[in-house]
Formats: sequence, structure tokens, C-alpha cells
Amino acid sequence: MQKIGFIFDLDGVIVDTAKYHYRAWKKLANELGFEFTKEQNEMFKGVSRKRCLEILLEIGNVTAYQEQFDAWMVDKNVDYLAYIENMDESEVLPDVPRVLNFLKDNHIPIALGSASKNARPILEKVKLLPFFDSIVDGNNVTKAKPDPEVFLIAAENLGVPSNKCVVFEDAVAGIQAANAAHMISIGIGDQKVLSESKYNFNDFTEIDTDFLSKLLRS
Repeated sequence: MQKIGFIFDLDGVIVDTAKYHYRAWKKLANELGFEFTKEQNEMFKGVSRKRCLEILLEIGNVTAYQEQFDAWMVDKNVDYLAYIENMDESEVLPDVPRVLNFLKDNHIPIALGSASKNARPILEKVKLLPFFDSIVDGNNVTKAKPDPEVFLIAAENLGVPSNKCVVFEDAVAGIQAANAAHMISIGIGDQKVLSESKYNFNDFTEIDTDFLSKLLRS
């Protein structure tokens, strides 16, 4: 069997932290004098914090000096960290542990590839950190998805060629990044939105052992 690596995004794939990001961005928007909706929050999937703030300010038609911009990025993250402080295993999305256990039992190297700068503490809180052989997050990359940098670094860390990696993503930018890296892209979520993925599932409950075994043999 050829060596193959599995790479997981964090938000919306392993845990649902989007709701906490939304609360933090909404709080900032309200403080700046405008509303921020859940529909608008969909634009933030798979996007760096810096770009999210740029989009938020565009929505509110707010301009800022660099000093203000940097301060608002810090404020948002402080609020977000307060919201996730009490996360535990109950926040892990359905059947994610089953899939991770299957890969570990088959000695498959696993990496995280996320734009989040809080990936490690979140994985610690939900008791999944030991599953990952490499954590590549917003602290390790200079280019945001759809640039494939985060996944290419993850593959290198796992010692696996990029074209032998499988990526689980819930965002269009993430799927595009995986495809750009010539990896097998698996969309988790709405198939219409994630139409560029090679495979698509609503969630991990739809991913059975036969499918995973097929990936390992491919």
C-alpha cells in the first residue's frame, strides 16, 4: 500500500466554531454601528482573520487606520477566545472521532490544515490533539486559502507527496486550495456550494469504512 496522508480543516469539519466566530464578529460590527448577519458570515468560511475584518469593514462601509485595524483584530480574537473557553468533547461534529480512530488504527498520518490561529488550544479542549501528527494553522502560513500553502506544508510535515493526500474541507476556498495542491478534495457540507470537490458528504456520518478503505487503496 502506498503511503497516503489525511488532512483536516478545523472549523466546520471537526468542530463547529463558526457560531463563536459569528458572535465575535457580530459584537464588533454592532460596536462599530452596523448589523452583521449569519448569511454574511458565510463569506468568512476558510478565510483568514485579517481578510474577515477587511470584509466586515466593507460591509459596514467603515474605514480604519492600521492601528485601529490591528486593535479590532485583537478585540475580536479576545471575544472569540472567551466564547470557546468552555468548549469540550460535546462540540466535536458527529462521527469525526470514528473516522480519526479508523485512520489511526491503519497507521495513517494525519494533519490539521486550518486558517485558525487557535487550532491547537481548540483541539486540546475537545480532546482530539493526540490524533494529529502535524498542526499547520494560521501561525505557520503567510498565504490564505485558496492558496495551497497550508496543505503543502502539512503534506511535507507528514512526509507524503501532495498528490497522495486527502483533504476534508467545508469551504469553497479550502476545496480550491486542495485541488490546487493536486490532493483529493472531500467537501463536507452543501454539494451545490462545494461543487468543485472530488467527493461530497453532508457530514462524517455518511462516510463509511468501505469508502475510507477505498481511499487507502487508491
